[in-house]
Amino acid sequence: METYTLLREFADSWMLLFLFTFFMGVVFWVFRPGSRAEHQDSANIPFRNADKPAAQETEV
Repeated sequence: METYTLLREFADSWMLLFLFTFFMGVVFWVFRPGSRAEHQDSANIPFRNADKPAAQETEV
């Protein structure tokens, strides 16, 4: 069996199954119960210092 044919069969079967499973895992992780607060906090990062500039940090 040629290398190309072997890799093509692997990609068409097991790798497709693995990538689909990984995708579904990510979707379930994002939409899991209780993650709304975490996502809202991440979404508001650009607006945290909207009222005033961020404080200057001095390096020692």
